[in-house]
Amino acid sequence: MMEQVIFFTILMGFLITVLLSPLFIPFLRRLKFGQSIREEGPQSHQKKTGTPTMGGIMILLSITVTTLVMTGKFSEPTVKTYLLLLVTLGFGLLGFLDDFIKVALKRNLGLTSKQKLLGQIIISIVFYLVFQQNDFSTVVHIPLTDYSFDMGWTYVFFIIFWLVGFSNAVNLTDGLDGLVSGTSAIAFGAFAVLAWSQSQFEISIFAVAVVGSVLGFLVFNAHPAKVFMGDTGSLALGGAIATIAILTKLEFILIIIGGVFVIETLSVILQVISFKTTGRRIFKMSPLHHHYELVGWSEWRVVVTFWTVGLLLAVLGIYIEVWM
Repeated sequence: MMEQVIFFTILMGFLITVLLSPLFIPFLRRLKFGQSIREEGPQSHQKKTGTPTMGGIMILLSITVTTLVMTGKFSEPTVKTYLLLLVTLGFGLLGFLDDFIKVALKRNLGLTSKQKLLGQIIISIVFYLVFQQNDFSTVVHIPLTDYSFDMGWTYVFFIIFWLVGFSNAVNLTDGLDGLVSGTSAIAFGAFAVLAWSQSQFEISIFAVAVVGSVLGFLVFNAHPAKVFMGDTGSLALGGAIATIAILTKLEFILIIIGGVFVIETLSVILQVISFKTTGRRIFKMSPLHHHYELVGWSEWRVVVTFWTVGLLLAVLGIYIEVWM
C-alpha cells in the first residue's frame, strides 16, 4: 500500500509540473518576467538573459497539492506535514518577493541581504515555536558515534542557522541549467528513504512529492533551459530539506547528503576570505560550478558531474545512517 502511495506521489508531482509548464512559461514571457544575468558572471551566460524565471511557483504549487492530496490518501496530514509546508511556502514567498523585485521592478539585486535574512529568521522562529509546542526532540546526534546531546532551548539558534544556511546554500548552487533541479531531486530522494526507514511516512510523502515536482520541472529546466526556478524555488527547496533533516533528527547527515550545496557555499566563503586577506582568488570564479566553466568544461558536463557527486554523497549518507 505505502509503496503505491510513494509511486503515485512522485507521478502526481511530476505530471502537475510537466502539465503546468507549457501554460505557465508563455505567461511569464508575456509578463516579461525574464532573468537578468549579472555582468560579472561568465560571459557565456549573457545569452540566457530574458529566459523566464520564477518557475519555482510551479514547483511550490505541485509540492503543496501533491503532498496534501497524497497524505490525505494515506492518513490525515500531521503537524510535521504542516511544518514542512510552512517553511517551504514561507521561504518560497521570500524568494518570490526577491524575484518580483528583480524582474518586475527592474532592481537586479532584489531584496537586500538584511531584508532576506530577517524574513528567514522570522520564519525559522515561527517553525521553532510550533516545534516546541509539540514537544519534538531537541536532541542532536553526531553521525558515526554514539554521542548525542540535548540542546534544550538553544536549539532555536541551531534551527535558525540550519534553515537560513541551507536555503542560501541551495540558492547559491542555482547557477546552471538543471543543476539544482537534479541535485535536489537526489537529496530529497535520499531523505525519503531515510524517513521511510523511520516509519515517518508523512515526511517521506512530502520528500517524494518534491522529487516528482523538481523532476517535472527539470524537463523544461535542463540545458538549454526554457525556464529558471529563481529564488522562489531555490530558497524554498533549501528550507525544505533542512526542515526534513530537523524533523527526522538527521541534522548532520544533511551535511553529507547535501554535500554539493555545502561545497558550493564553502567555495564562496573561501573565495571571499582569500581575496580580502591576500588579494588573491582561490577559484577563477565562485560558486564552484562557475570555476569549472571557466577552466573549459561545458555547462552540461559541470551539471552532470555535480549530479554524480550528489548521488554518491546521497548513497554515502544513507549507508552511514542505515547500515553503520
